[in-house]
Amino acid sequence: MIEDVPADATDSVDATAAPLHPALTPAFAKHGLEQLDAFAESMENLEEALLDIESFGGREAEKKAETLIQSVNEFEPSITMIGQIKSGKTSLVNAMAGRPELLPADVNPWTSVVTSLHLNSLRKANDPVASFRFFDQGEWDFLVENGGRIGELSSRAGADDELVKVREQIAEMREKTKARLGKKFELLLGQTHNYRHLDDELMQRYVCMGDDFGDPEMLDAQGQFADITKSADLFLDAPSIPMPLCIRDTPGVNDTFMMREQITINALRGSRICVVVLSANQALSSMDMGLIRLIANIDSREVVVFVNRIDELPNPAEQIDEIRDSILKTLADNNGPSGLHLVFGSAYWANMALQETIEDLVPDSAASLANYAKAKLEDGAEITPADVWDMSGLPALFDAISERINVGEGAQVITALRKRALNHLHGLRASSNIVSMRIENQDLKMMDPAVLAERLDKIEDRNMAALDAALKPLFESYTARIDQAHKRFLDRALESLLQHLEKHGDKELWQYSPEGLRMLLRSSYHSMCKKTANACVQALGEAAEELSSTYCDLLSIEVEGFSVSAPEAPSFPPPVALGQTIALDLQSSWWKGWWQRRKGYRAYADSFYELIEAETAPILNDMKNVQVKEIRRITMAQLQDFLLEQGGILTDVSNKSQISVGELKGLFGITAQEEREAIFDVLFDEFGADEETPDGPEPDSGPARPKRPTRPQSTGSFNKGEAA
Repeated sequence: MIEDVPADATDSVDATAAPLHPALTPAFAKHGLEQLDAFAESMENLEEALLDIESFGGREAEKKAETLIQSVNEFEPSITMIGQIKSGKTSLVNAMAGRPELLPADVNPWTSVVTSLHLNSLRKANDPVASFRFFDQGEWDFLVENGGRIGELSSRAGADDELVKVREQIAEMREKTKARLGKKFELLLGQTHNYRHLDDELMQRYVCMGDDFGDPEMLDAQGQFADITKSADLFLDAPSIPMPLCIRDTPGVNDTFMMREQITINALRGSRICVVVLSANQALSSMDMGLIRLIANIDSREVVVFVNRIDELPNPAEQIDEIRDSILKTLADNNGPSGLHLVFGSAYWANMALQETIEDLVPDSAASLANYAKAKLEDGAEITPADVWDMSGLPALFDAISERINVGEGAQVITALRKRALNHLHGLRASSNIVSMRIENQDLKMMDPAVLAERLDKIEDRNMAALDAALKPLFESYTARIDQAHKRFLDRALESLLQHLEKHGDKELWQYSPEGLRMLLRSSYHSMCKKTANACVQALGEAAEELSSTYCDLLSIEVEGFSVSAPEAPSFPPPVALGQTIALDLQSSWWKGWWQRRKGYRAYADSFYELIEAETAPILNDMKNVQVKEIRRITMAQLQDFLLEQGGILTDVSNKSQISVGELKGLFGITAQEEREAIFDVLFDEFGADEETPDGPEPDSGPARPKRPTRPQSTGSFNKGEAA
């Protein structure tokens, strides 16, 4: 239920609260979006062609075409932004959305809100504009009782000083939160607050930092719910961006309790594109090793690194190359991914350009801009807001993101929808031929509908069971492989420890890198995914052959060029859990307490084995259970959806042979067989002409279409979300 004021909350909405400023859309804000414009045009052309099918094929065809059109409209590529606290990540997100003051950048050390900006999303009239979800009881208890992930690490590693600090900070946070929210605090956990409006005051209470309030009963206090808010979903217009896009702003990964690391890991699962935001003044320092571990598990082709805050460099024109070399060296030295796309820029400059207030730049930033402009602009040229926008790096960032959508997830979506549309057209042509023959009183021999239904059920059961059987040994082999890798790692680490003790005694601290384990697990995971994809392709191909054979047995006529196209194998989520920090990643000072408590080599060995086994168990569990379960779900769903869709098309063809001749006349809106065939030829050309595009879809207007009749919008249609 969506309410302007949640009935179960302790807050109330100030009617005079200032609404969010509308998106700023100067002409230069579209710089860098040319590739995304081309992709959006391809999607629009695809939708137009699907509308042709919808208006041409009768009510059943219309339903299937509407399903495909909905898939076009609901495609919303997601970009997850990750980085350290104070890297300027949130300011960058604001600039990308065209709203310089949208998200508050001043969060307190324990605020862990993932904010998803759904730009240009199609939504129903009564859908929420803002949705805020709170931590549930289990998540809150894990934080306040155990000190969260950092508490676990501190306890296992013997870092007593760190554990005391964590517990003190948690106790302070807990008391302030309870004082702020009162008796309803426990009831709020696990709830979601939905709003049909969005304003600055609302953002302040759910996302922004809370102060130490003098009056705990203040109902409109800033940060009232920020401590317990887990995620925020905001639905806004962004006129400069040509299509729906989700930009997910995650909390910085270097937080006090490592809750943010876990939240960022979960956010990365749901995105194909990741933007890593670094600060030019401290790009990839030792504190960024957690970032390197995270992105090492994502395909480097889907990662963009944005080095922010070049406005704080005195000489960016010369320093950028030095920083780039330093970043690449750090990545290489620490087994980071290679071939990353680096973009340098300034979110501060971008936001000032959008507001066209570049004359108000702070002095140091203005001097930095003037220095950079000498290298980028012609001598003596006046610096305009458009120039500042270009030098801010936002166009280059948009271009990199657009390219990844265009040749990656977006290309896959267009290919999949084209195949589904072609399959639908084949069925539609078969239905058309049946209609024509029935009207002309030609004799038809069709498979009995009951026999067809039974056959389709058997095809589904047989193929689903076959795929399940094919996946089972793959998953079992994968599980055994990573268990063996884990065991070998523990044995090697234990041997290294014993050798250290024999050589140096117990007076010198010892460290052992877990990167070898991560590499083995990552390799095993990718191998399993490749085999799973191959098994899925084989299962889809066999199902397509059975369906094609069923078409031939169903019809007493031959449809020219008929075939059933199997979809591609699905994409699988990256093993981001491998990036989780474990005790071996921490500095040697963390191990001091653990080291001092051991007496005798055997005590060291046994305790170490138990420590690392416990530390790595959550990662192994995630990769063996969470990831495998999700991969199985995705793979089985791909086959089942294909079978159900094709079964529906076959059933529709069969139904055309059962209804009366009177009902058949005019069923397609065009009675002449020649005219219907001409339209089919046009539609097949539209969906098949540029199906194979290795470098991504190109906008193609296609051949001229027959005029489509105007249809009224249904009451359940989607409407563009309005900017709050």
